[in-house]
Order: sequence, then structure tokens, then C-alpha cells
Amino acid sequence: MKLSIRHETHYEYSAPLKYALQHLCLTPQANDHQAVIDWEVSAPAQLYAQRDGYGNLSHSWSMARATGGRHVYRGSVQAHGTVMTQPSAWLVDDLAAPHPALYLRPTPLTTADAAIAALGRASLSGGADEASLLDLAAAVFERIAYRAGATDVSTTAQQALALGAGVCQDQAHVFIAACRASGLPARYVSGYFHSPSAPDLASHAWADVCLDVAARRWLSIDITHLSTMDERHVRLAVGPDYAACAPVRGVREGGGDELMSVRVLVNETSDKITLEP
Repeated sequence: MKLSIRHETHYEYSAPLKYALQHLCLTPQANDHQAVIDWEVSAPAQLYAQRDGYGNLSHSWSMARATGGRHVYRGSVQAHGTVMTQPSAWLVDDLAAPHPALYLRPTPLTTADAAIAALGRASLSGGADEASLLDLAAAVFERIAYRAGATDVSTTAQQALALGAGVCQDQAHVFIAACRASGLPARYVSGYFHSPSAPDLASHAWADVCLDVAARRWLSIDITHLSTMDERHVRLAVGPDYAACAPVRGVREGGGDELMSVRVLVNETSDKITLEP
């Protein structure tokens, strides 16, 4: 499937912004699942590319105080391009990627409690394969109803499970924590999802589970859609949890009140798209 993607994050501030620094994981990479036909990232200042410790191609930028206009500072971080996807849900890491054992370690967002560990045991005690992982995804989906606004980026897997509601990020965190509690390396995947009937799901998250550590072979599971990764998915970045590979994260000094808006569009196309100014 050929997908055109547009991702824009717009900022406005009510007071002078003294300094800003951002880290962007907004660049998809070619792999067995996808081919990147074209891609561009832009920001209010010069971008510096680097590869982070999880193998993601990322960018950083910084700027000092800006002035002018009704709002002392306004600007956008933009990413757009075209990606060709394949239906395969399996990926094999190269030797330069972190060893799968890295993804056995819990993080503050993915620490399992007794309830999460029990979820994992119920589905995975007989062994891990595609069917059992989809069973676990269904169990997580049943316990965490998809409800926008119920949680935020700081919500932990334990909190989401206790609340019984959340978004794809929370479902992925609980699923990952349950896998790790059962001894399976699992990692968070950020990316995009093509769903004409649900455009609000265009920015998405799911999970990879390593079923063959020696071969570094991973199966990608979408908990929200109770499916394996297919041609509707575009991968951006991976990490132990959301905090490690968020599409946009940063710090600022000054600025007063922040007004942020995000627009993500994913469309099937045969033509290249351009980002409106």
C-alpha cells in the first residue's frame, strides 16, 4: 500500500520564549515492512540528525528567544512524505540494533504489578506464538477500553489497567509489561495507521515481541485493532516505552502559556503529496 503522510505540530506562546530544545523521532526507516519513497522533516531552526541508542533516525533542534507579532513565538514542526508498506508482521533486526534482552527491563511506564503479570500468564503460560500474543492483545483490549482523554503521556501501565480506559499508548504499555513479566522481550512502536473510517487514529502505537532472540526476530502486534502489523501501519521509531521514542519531545524556558495543535493525515495514494505552508 502506498501511503502519503502529513504530520504537523504547531505551537504558539503567550510570553517571550527564552529557549527551546526538541528531539524528534519523525523519520521512518526502510525495513522488511516498508520502503520510504520520500520524506522531509522541518522545524523552526536547523535540524541535526543522529541515530539514537535504539536505532531510530532522529533529529534535534534548538533556538533562542524569538520576538515579533502578537504572539512572541509561533512555529511548526512538520514531517511529510510517502511510504510503501507490505503486509508482513515480522521483522529481523540487524546486529547493530540493541540486543533483544534490553527490552526485558521494566521502565517506569511499563512496570508490571500482579494484575499485569496475571494477564501475561493467562495467555502465554503455554508458550508464545502469534495466536497466544493475539489472545493477550484481546485480554488487554477487554480490560482497557479505548477512551481518548482518559489518560496522558505520564500514565503508567498499572494506572491504565486500574482505570480500565486509555488509548493505544496505554494498551501497548500494558501489553509490553505483561510480555516482559512472562520473560518475553517486548518494545514500544510509534508510527502511523491508515484508517479512512477513523482518522483520529492516524497517529498510533503498538508493540513488537521477540519470539526468537538468537535470530533477533520480532512479531508486531497492534493491540488496539487486535491484529498483527499489516500494510496499514507505518513504523516511525521503537523504544522501551513511549517516553523513549515519542514523535516530539522537548524542554523550554519561558513562553508563558503554550497553545499546541497537532494534525496527522494518512491517505492511500498513487501520487506524492506536498505539505501546505
